[in-house]
Amino acid sequence: MVKPAKLLQRLLQGSRNVSFRDFQHLLEAFGFRLARVTGSHHVYGRPGLDRPLIIQPNGKDAKTYQVEQFLDMVEAYGLSMEE
Repeated sequence: MVKPAKLLQRLLQGSRNVSFRDFQHLLEAFGFRLARVTGSHHVYGRPGLDRPLIIQPNGKDAKTYQVEQFLDMVEAYGLSMEE
């Protein structure tokens, strides 16, 4: 498992290949909490955000467009990792 800070750095440098499990840990490091799972859809919420982030695995990896949605949310809302 990759540490969240290192994974974020990799994603910001342009890599979009990330395991689903590592992506879940990154979301949790940013304060997202798993609200529910319906089938393969994992719905994450974060206090202060008006929309959930819905992710699902693509085999063992996270879907590229969902990683990009997360990065867009980080930028749009000025999110940072929790201590």
